Amino acid sequence: MAKEHSRETGSEGLNELVLTSSHVEEFLQELAVLAADQLSLPGHDVSCSVTLVRQKRPATVASSDARARAMDEIQYHFNEGPCLSALGEETTVYVADLESEQRWRDYLHAVDKRELRSVLAVPFQPEGGAKAALNLYSDQPNGFQGEAIEKAEQFAWQASRSLRLALRIAQLTDSRNDLTAAMESRTVIDLAAGAIMGQNHCSQETAMTILKRASSSRNLKLREVAATVVASVSQDASVSTHFDA
Repeated sequence: MAKEHSRETGSEGLNELVLTSSHVEEFLQELAVLAADQLSLPGHDVSCSVTLVRQKRPATVASSDARARAMDEIQYHFNEGPCLSALGEETTVYVADLESEQRWRDYLHAVDKRELRSVLAVPFQPEGGAKAALNLYSDQPNGFQGEAIEKAEQFAWQASRSLRLALRIAQLTDSRNDLTAAMESRTVIDLAAGAIMGQNHCSQETAMTILKRASSSRNLKLREVAATVVASVSQDASVSTHFDA
């Protein structure tokens, strides 16, 4: 369920959205819903989506509703449209009325004009080669006037900074999780080596050789072999290791 979006759309409001989201995808989903809410008017509902280019292929990573996602998919299918042009040219692309638009012939032919009449695509500020865009859809011609376009561009600019913050937090979280996993793995291996040393009255170097040999012969990760040793020892202290055989 979407969060309550009574908050302002300034940098502080978007940064708060980053901090209250559990992951980047949730932040982008909330961002799409918030953009649609802020740019809609009474009697004029706007749909919004966020396109992200991954491995040179665009994909919708968030949308305020099914209509926005469906409109994105048409562009991806024909490899043309306002969003893809905005991404390629790194500039805002506005289509005031699809009925009179001349670009993107296949895309225009496929779009149902009863569902969609005007489109606004605003690229996020790129960083590290990543590309993303905010896509806004309206079923009315001239659905985005000058003030609305400026508001959308300001929103995308502020969201770009918050997105960089969200990605940075995600990277730090991943690094922390990797470090924690590595420390846990190291602890299990050290415990297993200690058990082998105690049972075989050997050096740590010899114990590690035994573990590595077992890992190789059984085609198991070193941590898995170590966990087996620790489990065996904890269940029965008299069990002797047989990996040296």
